[in-house]
Amino acid sequence: MREQVISEEASSLSESPPQALVERLKDYGQEDAFAFWDELSPEERLLLVKDIQSLDLSRIDRIVRCSLRSHGLPAAAIEQVPESSVSTVEERTLEDRERWWKMGLKAISDGKLAVLLLSGGQGTRLGSSDPKGCFNVGLPSGKSLFQLQAERILCVQRLAAQATNEGSGSSVQIHWYIMTSPFTDDATRKFFESHKYFGLEADQVTFFQQGTIPCVSKDGRFIMETPYRVAKAPDGNGGVYSALKSSKLLEDMSMKGIKYLDCYGVDNALVRVADPTFLGYFIDKGVAAAAKVVRKAYPQEKVGVFVRRGKGGPLTVVEYSELDPSMASLINQETGRLRFCWSNVCLHMFTLDFLNQVANGLEKDSIYHIAEKKIPSIHGHTMGIKLEQFIFDAFPYAPSTALFEVLREEEFAPVKNANGSNFDTPDSARLLVLRLHTRWVVAAGGFLTHSVPLYATGVEVSPLCSYAGENLEAICRGRTFHAPCEITF
Repeated sequence: MREQVISEEASSLSESPPQALVERLKDYGQEDAFAFWDELSPEERLLLVKDIQSLDLSRIDRIVRCSLRSHGLPAAAIEQVPESSVSTVEERTLEDRERWWKMGLKAISDGKLAVLLLSGGQGTRLGSSDPKGCFNVGLPSGKSLFQLQAERILCVQRLAAQATNEGSGSSVQIHWYIMTSPFTDDATRKFFESHKYFGLEADQVTFFQQGTIPCVSKDGRFIMETPYRVAKAPDGNGGVYSALKSSKLLEDMSMKGIKYLDCYGVDNALVRVADPTFLGYFIDKGVAAAAKVVRKAYPQEKVGVFVRRGKGGPLTVVEYSELDPSMASLINQETGRLRFCWSNVCLHMFTLDFLNQVANGLEKDSIYHIAEKKIPSIHGHTMGIKLEQFIFDAFPYAPSTALFEVLREEEFAPVKNANGSNFDTPDSARLLVLRLHTRWVVAAGGFLTHSVPLYATGVEVSPLCSYAGENLEAICRGRTFHAPCEITF
């Protein structure tokens, strides 16, 4: 029946494309999209018309023009981040940490924190077409990244309930907003359903899709992927702001009484989701935006770093490719550290008010990053432009930003490349998890036996037992564990 409706719709298209649509395309110099009309079947003509009708042409035209125009323009000089904007590990006292932990748990039990996961990417570089979050890095438990993160949320809910005498934790709920892309949406939803949301309530998880944006040639014309479809690519993890706005989720958050958002990327096996200490610090500082940072390991490490843009200007992130090597090596004489040493690892905290402001500001400015890439097209792979926004594009809009240093061996185990690569592999992430958890167990009075060298193995502590090494004495003291294994209740 559906086929019949489509073929009737298709045959109703005349020999020439709809005049009004052609005129609109001409207004924006994109009439070439209909170049192959005469060669298309009625069904293909219908697909092409629907594809063009789905595009917000005036918005895309504004983005393409603004982005191409601003590309290569000189930006304001960069300065180092002022020391007063950073909480470093060494200057943080135990009292600070305990105070922030309690403040964070209180805000969580009051329902003020939601978690925002950026999960639009496929595991292509990991050799998998599945969403990255479905990936299992080879821990003894065999848990996926999604499951580890879900169980950390469950653990924080329980800690917040206990800290405020709310009982079991079922009374405290952290809402989890998960941004997918058209390429990962269906598989992500099915993965969560088939695993019963990893113990979370189905209604505390909300999926939404980031947008896509047409790929264009250097002169701003659409690249055609097929004669009846414009080539499109996801609009970058910074697409989260416009996606939250267009899906009305910012209003949804406001209705739920949410004030703060913990925002992170999926491909980190050690991410402390909904970290009470970071939230308490954020509330204490009274800033609009904050980021966890790790100290850059060496000058040429390929990481973006936080800088101050212009005298007294806002904090923002400069990509490693944009930082001159001579600048990257500069030393801050007062601290002995690299002058630009605070690496961005995609662990951010925002107020909901600020997210509203960013969504409007980015939409108005319409300046996207330009990446020259090979684009699949009717002429084979052709060089073209992908337009993207990044999550850190929010920071220049922030009236105040604070940075919070964390240790990479405790909170940063990126999973980006397939095993066999030199860094950021499932194997390297697995070892970081096992080593950290082994230190927790030994600190809690446990012992380890192992048949392979200890540097190549370790134990895994279920997030349901401990969020950050706390509450392990009862399980571990005086007990011996044979590595590798998972420690659960």
